[in-house]
Amino acid sequence: MLNKKKLAFFGIKYFPSKGGTSRVAENLILNLIDDYDITIYCYKNKLAKNHIRGVNVIELPNLKFGSIGVFGYYFLCYLHILFFANYDIIHAHKIDSFIFLNLLEKRAKVIATAHEAPYKRDKWSGVAKKFFKISEKSFLNFNGIKTAISKPLCEFYAEKYNVEVQFIANGINLNDTRKANDKIGFWPKELPKDTPFVLFAARRIMGTKGLHTMLKAYKELGYKGNIFVAGELDNYPAYIKKIKQLSVGLNVYFLGFVHPLSTLLEYVYKSEYFVFPSETEGMSIMLLEVASVGKPILASNIPENTQVFNENEVLYFENKSVSDLIEKINWLNNHPRKFKELGENASTKVASNYTWNKIAIEYKTLYESLNKT
Repeated sequence: MLNKKKLAFFGIKYFPSKGGTSRVAENLILNLIDDYDITIYCYKNKLAKNHIRGVNVIELPNLKFGSIGVFGYYFLCYLHILFFANYDIIHAHKIDSFIFLNLLEKRAKVIATAHEAPYKRDKWSGVAKKFFKISEKSFLNFNGIKTAISKPLCEFYAEKYNVEVQFIANGINLNDTRKANDKIGFWPKELPKDTPFVLFAARRIMGTKGLHTMLKAYKELGYKGNIFVAGELDNYPAYIKKIKQLSVGLNVYFLGFVHPLSTLLEYVYKSEYFVFPSETEGMSIMLLEVASVGKPILASNIPENTQVFNENEVLYFENKSVSDLIEKINWLNNHPRKFKELGENASTKVASNYTWNKIAIEYKTLYESLNKT
C-alpha cells in the first residue's frame, strides 16, 4: 500500500510483550502492519528491533525509580515525538501515560485506550496512586477518542463522571498455539512430566492477583495434589513471604515467569484446570488465552470476568471468599464432566467473539475516523 499513514504506539514498555498492555499492542500491530507504517516506543531490549518485521522500534531506557521512573520513561518518549518524529496517529495506552495526552494531541491525531484503573492495585504507593488519578483526569478531560478494554470501567466513567468511553474488548490470536513437547521449560526437576497439577499464572505475583485466597482454600481442604504457580516472584517481597508461608503443607511449585506464550499455553493444556482468583482486572488477556485452550477455569466473579464469560462457560466463586472457593472446588471434584464442558464452551466463545483479526477492525475504523477530522 502506497503512502501508509504513520501510526505510533505510546505508553508501551515491553516489546516483545510480557503480557497485559504490551500484548494488546503487539497483537494490534500484527493485525495492522500491512495497513500502517507503525512505530512502537519501548524499553531497551536486544530482541525488540527484529521482533516483528516492518515495525519501527524506538528503544528508551527503563529508569529504575518506581513510578517516577515510569513517568521519566514516558517523558523521554514524548521528547522523541516532539523533536524527532512526525506521525499521523498516536495510539496512547495505559492511564499512567495519559498525563501527556494534550501535548501529544499537538503533534498528531490521538486515540487513548485505558486498560484499568491502576490505583486499585496494591503494588503502588500513595504518591503513585495520586499520580494515576491525575493522569486519569487528563484522560477524562481529553477531547479525542477515548476507549477502554473493560466494559465495567466504561460504565464507571459514564455513571460517575458523565464521560463516554467506548468499549473495545481484548482478544487473542488463535495461532498462538501451545508448544507441545516433552522438554517443556520451567518444569520442576523433581516431578515426572506426567504429574497432574492445578495451575495459577500471572505475569507478576501480587496481592490483587488473589493467590493467597487460592492457597488458603486448598489448605483448608487438605489438598494433596500439586499446585503450579507461574509468575515473577521478585517484585513484592512482603507478599511473596506471605505466599511462601501459606504454601507450607501444600505441594506448591513456583515456576517463575513462564515464557514464551506457547510454553505457558502448554502448561495450561497439561493442567487439570486453571484457577484465576484475581481481585481486580481490566479485561484479562490471560483469561482469554487460557479459555482458548479449552481447559476449564475456576475464577473470581469480578465484573471484568463476568463481562466476558457466563456461568455456562466458567465456574465462578465469590471474589475474595475462601469459603465459597472451597465450595466450588468440591463441586468441580464431584462433577468433572460438567466442569470440562464449561471449558469447552469458553473455548468456543473465544474463537467466535474475541480474536484480534476482528477487534483490530474496530480500532482501524477509529483510526480512519481520525483522518477525516
